[in-house]
Amino acid sequence: MSDNTAPSPEAPPAEPAPQAGPGRLLVYGLASLTFGLTQGLGNNLFAANIQAVQSAFGATTNEAAWLTAAYASTSITASLLLFKLRTQFGLRLFAKLGLMLFLAVSLAHLLVSDLRSAVVLRAVAGFAGAPLNTLAILYMIELLPQRMKLTVGIALGLIGAQIAVPIARLVSPGLLEIGLWGQLNTLELAMAVLSLAWVYLLPITPPPRAQAFDLVDAVSLPLLVVGLGLIAIVLSLGRWYWWFEAPWLGTCLAGGLGALALLVAIELNRERPIINLHWLSSTDMILFGGSMFVARFVLSEQTTGTIGFFQNLGLLNENMTGMFLVILAATLAGFIGVAFVNRPENRPAIHAVALALIAVGAWLESRGTSLTRPQDVLLPQALVAFGGAIFLPAATGWSFAHTLRSGVQYLTSFFAVFLASQNLGGLLGAAMLGTLVTVREKFHSNQIVENLTLGDPLVAQRIAQYGASYARVLGDPALRNAEGSVLLGQVATREATVLAYNDLFLVVAVVAALCLLGLLLHQFAAWLGRRAAQAPGAAA
Repeated sequence: MSDNTAPSPEAPPAEPAPQAGPGRLLVYGLASLTFGLTQGLGNNLFAANIQAVQSAFGATTNEAAWLTAAYASTSITASLLLFKLRTQFGLRLFAKLGLMLFLAVSLAHLLVSDLRSAVVLRAVAGFAGAPLNTLAILYMIELLPQRMKLTVGIALGLIGAQIAVPIARLVSPGLLEIGLWGQLNTLELAMAVLSLAWVYLLPITPPPRAQAFDLVDAVSLPLLVVGLGLIAIVLSLGRWYWWFEAPWLGTCLAGGLGALALLVAIELNRERPIINLHWLSSTDMILFGGSMFVARFVLSEQTTGTIGFFQNLGLLNENMTGMFLVILAATLAGFIGVAFVNRPENRPAIHAVALALIAVGAWLESRGTSLTRPQDVLLPQALVAFGGAIFLPAATGWSFAHTLRSGVQYLTSFFAVFLASQNLGGLLGAAMLGTLVTVREKFHSNQIVENLTLGDPLVAQRIAQYGASYARVLGDPALRNAEGSVLLGQVATREATVLAYNDLFLVVAVVAALCLLGLLLHQFAAWLGRRAAQAPGAAA
């Protein structure tokens, strides 16, 4: 389908032919799933295999973290910029060029042997992969009836990107057995080729084209890219380099906030702003943005919380296969189940159920010990995954419909809020929860060590037992006791880490519960308002 035949902005795209059969719907659904998985796997494969990245490049953990930070810093603003490019120049051209660049970057990854080049390529990949989320939704809703586009279509269109997290960790062990870093890149390359093939094979109704750029954008867009990009880098790397120990983190944060402040000053005085701040300050959009930030924060419980917990206990991805399968199944069940009830009037009930499930799941996990294993948290993880899966489509479908009712000129502003809440919300959640674990681990370590004195017979006995394991190689009792003390310190650190993660899970449970309470109070206030408006004499 050529972009030259695109309808005018005043005329909505024609409704797809109603005779589209199940086979054609399935093909478009597979294309949508491919786009979502390609985008989701693009970063999760590397985030899930930091140790392999370190091995491939001989890098430290902090240095390897730059790969995910570079991807996040460009993907946040690239989607907004490419939305404007798509609006001005057409969907097909936008999709083809973006995927060709993504394919070229994936090929270049196979030739890279140093970390700096890999970081640059990951930054380019974050930019090039930006069209994929949009394509996933557009291909899913292409053949659906109008009444199902913003309900069933939105829910199913979001599946691919969300299930990429468990899938990345499920396939990683097999890929690493074949060839470490190179096989991760090969999978990303294969997904990029498949995505490009879908774009060429399957036509899609192009959205309306319109003039999207003006001269002021030459100033506003760089400010947006620099501002959000620098903040993304700070959130991605702050807990690794530690917030107050690396001066360049403060410089990046100041630069990012300064760029965004200039952007706000410019946008408030524009006739056609990139981001309509007046509209975004409305109650509905503040609630939407806040709810999406909260959702991303509590869902960091899985990646930063549960997975980090087991990694600190020495488990690898292959040791958590059963848990990832449960997360995958619960996520799919949530998206598919909510698709059939995802209507505006059901949104508060869906969100209430989602928050309740997340709160219960996180609370169940807050009682872990050093003997806890993945099979012990299958139910809590299923609850959290299912809750997160039903929360996102309900919020996205409602807010998108609200934006369309307000006018198509607000779509760019909507995408700005949606993308910022999804990307920055995820980064902020990981940064806050990761920092919480570090701080609480130090607290619990101090509490434990204070009670470990050689005057305590139990402590002395434990040191002697640990030291006895070195009896065959150390004949000196003093050296054995010293090694025993080291082992006891390691055990104390492990137990302090377990307690810190329990604090994390408890914080997530409390936040979800407070959000649920706020939602219920808001709905109760709205009900009282409607009742008062309907009361006799209210009009007078």
